Amino acid sequence: MTDTPTGPGGAPVTLLIADDDEVTRSGLGVLLAAQPDIEVVGAAADGVEAVERARALRPDVVLMDVRMPRRNGIEATRQLLADAAAPPKVVVITTFENDDYVTAALSAGASGFVLKRLPVPQIAEAVRVVAAGEAILFPAALRRMVTARPLDSAAALPDAALTAREEEVLRLMATGLSNPEIAAALTVSLETVKTHVGNVLTKLGAQNRTHAVVIAYESGLVVPGFTG
Repeated sequence: MTDTPTGPGGAPVTLLIADDDEVTRSGLGVLLAAQPDIEVVGAAADGVEAVERARALRPDVVLMDVRMPRRNGIEATRQLLADAAAPPKVVVITTFENDDYVTAALSAGASGFVLKRLPVPQIAEAVRVVAAGEAILFPAALRRMVTARPLDSAAALPDAALTAREEEVLRLMATGLSNPEIAAALTVSLETVKTHVGNVLTKLGAQNRTHAVVIAYESGLVVPGFTG
């Protein structure tokens, strides 16, 4: 949960919905637009259109389906996040928890994922949380997805030289804890945690905390079944 449910300056969070299924796209659009703090500024039917519309409309968040024609959500996410000028946050939306595409999208820099079957208020909260700079992590589902993929024996942590405290913070991030929750668990200040998280992302070359957690699982620093 986040204490910042709106976009910059207290304005509503602006949202673009990318999904090739018209019923899903229009249905989510209507329901999410009914939220008082979310403004749906556009929709896209495939990955190419998602990139084009996101660049034109500059939403705070893109709700991105992964299996779309012309360009899938993974490539669209990668392309969007490569933009130098304030790229949007990306939340992957999928039908299945064990979708291999989801882990790839997280590795491409998506800030998290939600399931299409979730109630709309939960999807709306995911949009708010990501817009506020946090990540949407479902540790159990992420563990299953990473475990289901063969680990690359060369996928050790980069020569990151993480300190012991930074590794501890990364492990807590992998359980889905927010920065304030990590601060409480370690009995340190929120600013200290933010510094550690920033150092972890920089040293791992991760685009966001979700990507850092994927790296931690795939490298073996965090193993399936880890709960903190």
